[in-house]
Amino acid sequence: MSLLGNILWILFGGLLLFLEYVVAGVLLCITIVGIPFGLQVFKISLLALCPFGQTSIVTDPTSGCLSTVMNLLWILIGGFWIALTHLAFGVVFCITIIGIPFGLQHFKLAGLALTPFGRTVVAV
Repeated sequence: MSLLGNILWILFGGLLLFLEYVVAGVLLCITIVGIPFGLQVFKISLLALCPFGQTSIVTDPTSGCLSTVMNLLWILIGGFWIALTHLAFGVVFCITIIGIPFGLQHFKLAGLALTPFGRTVVAV
């Protein structure tokens, strides 16, 4: 089921979403200051390419205040708007019965896009 879901996801916009995240990650990695944020965008892009069969988990809740500070900076810089966009797409997809699985994947991406530091993407 996840293979079919990923193929449909890629055909109906997942590839474009992946490419947008990769371009943003490359642009962020151009500067030294943007490298940590660019790496997080690459993490989101991998989940955006094939979201079915993968999820994000909190890796180490005791990682200190650095991931919290970086998440706060991320939210202020643009993470809030990225998550809001994924939430809007999730609501739009959940209007129809056929689109519910895609809407749920957008909700999963919204959670990762809001706080990417201290999380990792794993296969389910």
